[in-house]
Amino acid sequence: MVELEEVISHGVAHVNGIDIHYVEAGAGPAVLLLHGFPESWYSWRHQIIALSEVGYHVVAPHQRGYGLTGGPDDVGSYNILELVGDIVGIVNHLGVTGPVVIGHDWGAAVAWSCAQFRPDLFRAVVGMSVPHRPRSSSPPLEILRKRLGDHFYQIYFQEEGPPEADLEADVRTSILKFLYAASGDFPTIWNPICPQGKGLFDEIELPDPALSWLGPKDVDRFVSEFTESGFRRPLNWYRNIDYNWQITSAWQDAPILIPSLFISGDRDLIAPWLASGDVHARMLRYMPKLKAVEILKGCGHWTQQEEPQKVNRILIDFLAELDK
Repeated sequence: MVELEEVISHGVAHVNGIDIHYVEAGAGPAVLLLHGFPESWYSWRHQIIALSEVGYHVVAPHQRGYGLTGGPDDVGSYNILELVGDIVGIVNHLGVTGPVVIGHDWGAAVAWSCAQFRPDLFRAVVGMSVPHRPRSSSPPLEILRKRLGDHFYQIYFQEEGPPEADLEADVRTSILKFLYAASGDFPTIWNPICPQGKGLFDEIELPDPALSWLGPKDVDRFVSEFTESGFRRPLNWYRNIDYNWQITSAWQDAPILIPSLFISGDRDLIAPWLASGDVHARMLRYMPKLKAVEILKGCGHWTQQEEPQKVNRILIDFLAELDK
């Protein structure tokens, strides 16, 4: 079996005012892998090996605010234009043409925006767990409050200070509980609510036994990164949700015109959205080159980690069609 460290090399791209750390492997057409929260480039460990083995140049950055990339502490530096600018900068730094951008969770939001803002630069896009939806008619946090209340986790993350203290009090426990609660192994589909006066995970028990798809070495990697760099800068992504809405009015109803694919699990947090009608038909309205919607049975939010073999096969098939 090929080990991850045998195939990757590390690099740094000085772009968009920061030094972005990335790993890369393989040679051939370029594929960028964008992680979500609370993760890192390492969440793509299975895909880095699989895609590089079949002839792709795979690049997985620590996104702005994470791990060895780090970034400024001010909230405004984590808006969607800066985040897309980072990825455009990496593409230019590498000198690659026509990359495919693939993202999970917050990385999916960045990937969809890369495709929408710069269809001249990216030849295809894949989003996992977080679907692309048109810009709403009113600020997103207002909509979330009405639908899910003031204690929904994205609302909880808006206040600076308490969420950091909550998550950093015991980083290992926070990481383990977050990954467990949002996974397909959790007894129910998690509703991430933080009741008044409690922490986000106070009512979540640690998994017993350990998660089959997440070994002790994997947990150690995530814990080490967040112990060192903390949660403030990754949380700042959430604190730009409404600001992102404000600064993207120019793309109101703008379609994604490059080939696209969406992958999720039927036990993901967005399962109610997936269950409310024909997802493919709904997405096709604003993604006319959507190739497929793949829903993985029994899979939770951590798509590419929970079901690596299925995800790898779907990605390889999608990429092979592009190359024909």
